[in-house]
Amino acid sequence: MPAKNGTAKRGQGGGTGTRLVIVESPAKAKTIAGYLGGGYVVESSIGHIRDLPRASEVPAKYKGEPWAKLGVNVEHGFEPLYVVNSDKKQQVAKLKKLLAEADELLLATDEDREGEAIAWHLQEVLKPKVPVHRMVFNEITRDAIRAAAANPRSLNLRLVDAQETRRILDRLYGYEVSPVLWKKVMPGLSAGRVQSVATRLVVERERERIAFVPAHYWDIAGEFDTGKGSEDEPSVFKAGLVSVDGKRVAQGRDFASDGTLKTRDVLHLDEDAARGLAGRLAGRPYEVTSVERKPYTRKPYPPFRTTTLQQEASRKLNFSAKYTMSVAQKLYENGFITYMRTDSITLSETAITASRRQAATLFGAQYVPDKPRVYASKVKNAQEAHEAIRPAGESFRTPAETGLSGDQFRLYELIWKRTIASQMKNAEGQSVSVRVTGTSTGGEVAEFGATGKTITFHGFLKAYVESADDPSTDRDDQERRLPALAEGDALAARSVRAEGHSTRPPARYTEASLVKELEEREIGRPSTYASIIGTIIDRGYVFKKGTALVPSFLAFAVINLLEQHFGNLVDYDFTAHMEDGLDEIARGEAQRVRWLERFYFGDNGGEGLKELVDDIGDIDAKGISSFPIAGTDIMVRVGRYGPYLDRDGERVNIPEDLAPDELDAARAEELFAQPTGDRELGVDPETGHTIVAKSGRFGPYVTEILPEPEPAADGAKKKRAKKDAPKPRTGSLFKSMSLDTVTLEDALKLLSLPRSLGELDGEPVTAQNGRFGPYLKKGTDSRSLGSEDELFTVTLEQAKELFAQPKQRGRGRAAAAAPLRELGQDPASGKPVVVKEGRFGPYVTDGETNASLRKGDEVESVTIQRAAELLAERREKVASGGGKKKSAPRRRTSAKSGS
Repeated sequence: MPAKNGTAKRGQGGGTGTRLVIVESPAKAKTIAGYLGGGYVVESSIGHIRDLPRASEVPAKYKGEPWAKLGVNVEHGFEPLYVVNSDKKQQVAKLKKLLAEADELLLATDEDREGEAIAWHLQEVLKPKVPVHRMVFNEITRDAIRAAAANPRSLNLRLVDAQETRRILDRLYGYEVSPVLWKKVMPGLSAGRVQSVATRLVVERERERIAFVPAHYWDIAGEFDTGKGSEDEPSVFKAGLVSVDGKRVAQGRDFASDGTLKTRDVLHLDEDAARGLAGRLAGRPYEVTSVERKPYTRKPYPPFRTTTLQQEASRKLNFSAKYTMSVAQKLYENGFITYMRTDSITLSETAITASRRQAATLFGAQYVPDKPRVYASKVKNAQEAHEAIRPAGESFRTPAETGLSGDQFRLYELIWKRTIASQMKNAEGQSVSVRVTGTSTGGEVAEFGATGKTITFHGFLKAYVESADDPSTDRDDQERRLPALAEGDALAARSVRAEGHSTRPPARYTEASLVKELEEREIGRPSTYASIIGTIIDRGYVFKKGTALVPSFLAFAVINLLEQHFGNLVDYDFTAHMEDGLDEIARGEAQRVRWLERFYFGDNGGEGLKELVDDIGDIDAKGISSFPIAGTDIMVRVGRYGPYLDRDGERVNIPEDLAPDELDAARAEELFAQPTGDRELGVDPETGHTIVAKSGRFGPYVTEILPEPEPAADGAKKKRAKKDAPKPRTGSLFKSMSLDTVTLEDALKLLSLPRSLGELDGEPVTAQNGRFGPYLKKGTDSRSLGSEDELFTVTLEQAKELFAQPKQRGRGRAAAAAPLRELGQDPASGKPVVVKEGRFGPYVTDGETNASLRKGDEVESVTIQRAAELLAERREKVASGGGKKKSAPRRRTSAKSGS
């Protein structure tokens, strides 16, 4: 039996453990230990063990150095300063103890640049006095692990150098540019070499949507009948108007983004012209004037690499890139698939044989080509020695044979199908293009066109069909059957109708299409895209509406600043060129220090990063955070507490979930027309004070306006008088209330809180409305109320009953409420996941872990995949000490909980 996570795993053969094998994760350690047999001890480093320090972690002897905040000595060869992570010191001590008892050290971290760097850091920190070797593999199967242990290699220091250069570059970029954002936009922001460029892509797409002017055009759709159909062949088909009197009819592709025609050589039909022509064509005779047939061939898609897996999992399974990699990691660590961070689409001979054998078994030998298919990677600077992502082993388990369930089953099935299909025959068929002509009563010659596709041999499409980002795009296995037509055939028009259309703005990026765009532009490393997208969402630069990525106004301000003052840093070609330089270092074709000097200090008169960040005095903070709304005198501004509209000093907040392209002049006026919150409700008959309703930072509330105090004589008395001055009563509006409908009676009831109920056990009992909702208070004890209305109706007797009951933990009484939605089983915990309403808003829970929904997540549309992703992130944060775990209500025990 494998030992628990975080403990050394001895091979099952009963040996003394003279070879210490170190991997990154406890899950890998569990699996690998079972394959190695006696003489091995397998332990995890639990990820990176050291890194460049945060400001608080810089050792005392370096704190006075001018470069200390960077963690990189830019004055002496860009030498990095590494410190062991505080949460890894205990694990490092454990590894040192195990190493002291070993005769050999095998560093078995992942076979990529980051894995090579982790192995090097382990060697540097552990300082082994025994032989050290690098153990590499791309699948965790018994044969692969034993072969890797028997054939180790040395550390690849070029890969280490390249990865270290990347880390230094990213530290310089982030630590030098981010403080500029803090000063000029908002505290707590971050910039990054790839994250900022990814954000710019999303912002530029939104700018295109804002500037977009729709064009309106009409055409004519005809439905024609051959009059000779059969069970096997249709007799009716549809065709669209192509030309009139030889002049092509304008379609959406003929219009520019500003709504104008790109060319004058087309016929732009408006509604009147289209309806008139349709009327003159109705009931007229038609004839087939041309039929063009061509053979149709579709080759299989190559096996998955990291980015194509992320794209297809997004399209087919609705997984985020980050969640896809999380599920894939589990499949890899448990021996179901090969390594999932790869740029390669090649398959080993063993995998090709397994694919062909299984395809023949499942679909028949006629579906397998005579020769194996060989795929070559087109990705620039693809990482060497990797295979495509495929099922692990010399023979592939079908999804049903794996014993997997939930999302792991679904992702394995996707990978398995794609791999099998890659070794199958082409799909074959026929494509047909038809032209139909008729003459109107006005003498106009109208030509209609139709296309069809039939598949005579499905080939690889039997196993796998790729999805598209555009839902209107036909799938590769979709047929469009036309009747058997020949030139000269007479046709009858069943209907001829005019149809109106409007051009649409460019679609927003989804995670799948953003990953594709980044890869096509050669920006960053494909293995980092999932974390990059997660970062720009977590930073508030981007939020989701369905699957679409929407930039926030904050992102507009940040990109404005970067484009205007750090143009190169967010230039797509410059960023791709930096990636080329880093790969040259990996190949030994460039020298690291010289490359970093050019980037940081500049070269040949060009400004380096240091000079750019030292010269920020001319940055207009207000200007870069202000955006005019076209056709108005209204400005969008990004302030410390979020975006707002400003018109001659009049301000109104912008809703958090409002997409920038939806904020036009009409929507802005609507926001200004909404109640501002400073609404006078009347006078309190008991105090004579005016009662007003306001909109505050933490929501709408009511308060009273107190009379101005008498002026004090001197400064000291003024301070004392201000301190002793009475504070106005305030009360937050209930959820059922709104600023424009709240009444004086409602306000006086809110201001009467807290409400005294009497005494219990010698303690006063009050009903109060607090930050976490309505509750009863008795001394230091409290009990939640079921609704806000109970604040005014609960009695002392009812309070006595509540205090007699055990106090509920977690999210209080609301935790017992019925869930808002049931989503399904969490793939990680195996427990049912539901959406509930909590004191901080809606959240998902599996009964043990709770995670709040984020901006862009909606109760009605959140999926089990999104919920699982939120829960996984919450568990990870809790495990790393980044947040206190908020679990569902627990059973009471006699011992106190330590959590």
